[in-house]
Amino acid sequence: MKRHVLLVGLPGSGKTTVGMLVARDLGAAFVDVDAAIIRREGRPVTLIFAEKGEAAFRDMERREVEAALGRDAAVIAPGGGWAIQPGVLAQARAAALIVYLRTKPDTATGRVGPGNRPTLMGGDPLDLMRDLLRDREVAYLEADATVDTDGRSAADVAAEVVRLARAQAGW
Repeated sequence: MKRHVLLVGLPGSGKTTVGMLVARDLGAAFVDVDAAIIRREGRPVTLIFAEKGEAAFRDMERREVEAALGRDAAVIAPGGGWAIQPGVLAQARAAALIVYLRTKPDTATGRVGPGNRPTLMGGDPLDLMRDLLRDREVAYLEADATVDTDGRSAADVAAEVVRLARAQAGW
């Protein structure tokens, strides 16, 4: 039986880009959790954070991932902070292969656009990215597999995730 492929990692690690390629190669649906929340809320993530706060956004994110895990096997890309919520990784593991897309903070910072990541506002983006990694990596390392992304094309990273999905998630 096929299991979901759930990608975790820093903003800029390639969850969306790689996730779309993996979904295409597996013939699976792709669930971009941030995009689903934006569609439902009718506003960008930065405004959701500003108007409702990070806790409300994380609750929306958790519910969106839970809903996706209840549907047919797909490739799921939640936001970078999803994995640090208590219990979410353990809950997802029953239905998904969790893959950490490991990226150095300087690489991730270079990949994200200015001003569109609320967790990277209000200071030096590289310093903030380093802080995110420090705060989140212990959760990311709980993934079933780790794929390094630095110095690699999205297609190469996706090919490795596809191999993992076929070997470990029934694809």
